[in-house]
Amino acid sequence: MRFRNLVASAAIVAALAGCTNETLDTTTSVDLRSVKNKTEYQVSGPMVKKMTELGIQKQAPIALRIFKEEGTLEVWKANTANRFQLLKSYKICAWSGKLGPKVKEGDRQAPEGFYPLFPHQMNPNSNYYLAINTGYPNTYDKANGRQGTHLMIHGACSSSGCYSMTDEQMIEIFALARDSFKGGQESVQLQAFPFRMTAENMARHRNNPNIKFWNMLKVGYDQFEITKRPPEVNVCEKKYVFNQQASGPFNPSGQCPAMSTPPALQVAMAGFEKTYRTDYDKAMKKYDGMVWYEPSEAERKAIVAKQRVGRELAYAPTGNSFDAGKLMKASDLEKKLADQKEAEETKQAVEIQKKELEKATDGGKHVPVPAANPVPQPVMQAAVEQPAKKSFWSLFSKSEPEAEAPAQAVQTPEQQAAVAPQAQEPAKTTKQARTTAPAATEQQTAAVATAPAPEAVAETPVLTEEPPKKRPFWKIWGN
Repeated sequence: MRFRNLVASAAIVAALAGCTNETLDTTTSVDLRSVKNKTEYQVSGPMVKKMTELGIQKQAPIALRIFKEEGTLEVWKANTANRFQLLKSYKICAWSGKLGPKVKEGDRQAPEGFYPLFPHQMNPNSNYYLAINTGYPNTYDKANGRQGTHLMIHGACSSSGCYSMTDEQMIEIFALARDSFKGGQESVQLQAFPFRMTAENMARHRNNPNIKFWNMLKVGYDQFEITKRPPEVNVCEKKYVFNQQASGPFNPSGQCPAMSTPPALQVAMAGFEKTYRTDYDKAMKKYDGMVWYEPSEAERKAIVAKQRVGRELAYAPTGNSFDAGKLMKASDLEKKLADQKEAEETKQAVEIQKKELEKATDGGKHVPVPAANPVPQPVMQAAVEQPAKKSFWSLFSKSEPEAEAPAQAVQTPEQQAAVAPQAQEPAKTTKQARTTAPAATEQQTAAVATAPAPEAVAETPVLTEEPPKKRPFWKIWGN
């Protein structure tokens, strides 16, 4: 419903301005398979018939008008009274960036402003089927330090700062421009606007940072709406001026000469402006507390994603801003923009980390070896001594003792002296020694546990026990 109201308001203003024959005609009957020479293509019979009905000659001058927001390119053609009438409207297949002028190379913005198109800007050998160079940067752009190259109107439906049409549309537009040059037109005026500059739209976009630039373009827009003739465009003091009678030459960066508007145009402009102010005040009340969210290029592409199914990768249509944008409360828009900024900052941080990692690893070719673990590793316990293997002959000896542990009482004085201090330590020390010191053998552990105190050792005589004698081999079966 919102968009219907906007379109209706635009139609009312157009009617007040005396617009006629502005019927939207976006279809084309061109069959490229039957075209033998694209640069010599002749406009269709139905289009020639429409020219005749409008009192327009085939080689009469033309003007091009672009409206980004609704994604429309219009071809206007002069009748015998030299008043331009809308001949055909085309749906722009793709334009990149957002609303607003192009400022620098690589910003993906499509130009906005007034651009003269000359015959030498026609490119029949374009990689994008056919192309017309916009001539960006123009005099105004250069005076304001704006930069960019190769900004075109071309085919192939793929844009990176250009206005891209389908090949079927482009062959018609190219033919119409070619015929006008053959008829003697020196240059075709391209008027590129962010949107139709009605009171409704200007109020809706009042908070856009480009509004000052757009108000300047609106003067030329209004004069075309009134006169139906492309305005005479000049630049001074780094600003556009339209249809001005000057006392001297225009210096794009210097001071403007003394200027005046032709009386008839001045009167018409005064009446037009009065109506506009009334409509603008009504629109401001309508949009009180509301602001327009301008969608990104990605958001516009999302709404026409289905159109890419089954097509080549180069085919990249973009939707219009009307369908992708929306009116919002100021507080909601502020929050949305803050979230977008945070997401963008996060994305940039990830990109920086990625680049640093690629730099440190030479693009992934050399991965750094991790440093040794600084945490000390636990000391592995010494392996417990295994008891000596029995000899084959001892298996049959009855007198061999069952346990191989040495007798607890058989110790030399040196062993007793070494063990005595440990025997005086409390049980906790003994337990701690088991867990922290290298593991002792079972024999040493038993000796520590049973060793007598030094005094007891001194008083108790040492008993010496002779080891049992082995039985001779021939007696192993004896009793």
